[in-house]
Amino acid sequence: MKTSLLFLYAESALHVGAGKSLSAVDLPIQRERTTDFPNIQGSGLKGALRSQTPAEPNDIFAVFGPDTDKAGDYAGALSVGEAHLVLFPVRSLRGVFAYATSALALARLAREAAAAEQAVPFSNPAAPAPKTCQITTSSELGVSGSVVLEEFAFAASSSAGTDMIAQWFATNALPPGEEYSFWREKVKKSLVILPDDDFRDFVLHSTEVTTRVRLEPDSKTVAQGALWTQEALPADSLLVSAITARRLRNGGSMDASDVMDWVQQTIPARIQVGGDETTGLGNCALRWL
Repeated sequence: MKTSLLFLYAESALHVGAGKSLSAVDLPIQRERTTDFPNIQGSGLKGALRSQTPAEPNDIFAVFGPDTDKAGDYAGALSVGEAHLVLFPVRSLRGVFAYATSALALARLAREAAAAEQAVPFSNPAAPAPKTCQITTSSELGVSGSVVLEEFAFAASSSAGTDMIAQWFATNALPPGEEYSFWREKVKKSLVILPDDDFRDFVLHSTEVTTRVRLEPDSKTVAQGALWTQEALPADSLLVSAITARRLRNGGSMDASDVMDWVQQTIPARIQVGGDETTGLGNCALRWL
């Protein structure tokens, strides 16, 4: 068995629907039951990876599992975990937006990194005190000792430890292409670690909510009952999923390491996740750790 972390950087707003609504938003995104953090369920992420992997059907069946009518023949060799939110973009008075995270989000990432036998500089991150936050020593977010996110001000303190965390994200989590050089530098200047409760409030109330309509083709007026609201995770969000490979179970000779190598080499560097593909939602850049 071999586990790697897969980071998904949202290049456009991301709508992975919950399928039901208990709030004023008609089409909310998926969220964890206990924390209200946005997530992507493993089954949906696995389906997106499977459908967009350019390979022969027999190879797809061997790695991801056979079609539904032959599901009892053997199990796939790849397990795709739920994608958790790690960095969330929040509007900032300075620096345009901040990459927000929390001790809870970092501790989860450290736990999954340990399963993948990867070292991280934040295995036991300290949570900021209420109404305070931690920023990097080169941060562009500070205003007279405070960071203002949306309409909320936090007393800010900088540290070398936060610098190490930001550098780790830039080196290991954000996409590696030259087009991301700006963003890798930005995370070093815009990372902010918030108290867990404040981070939860931002990810709960600062997502994108848009109003959608369907027009009558002739009159170009809103069709009866065709007015709804839709939630999306904003662009520049970062999520992570633990991907576990095992030996092929269909009689093939590939072991877990071979399967993981095949997956990382074959899955495209960019995929589309979630709904509304034809309106530009869900474009994600991938980074393997």
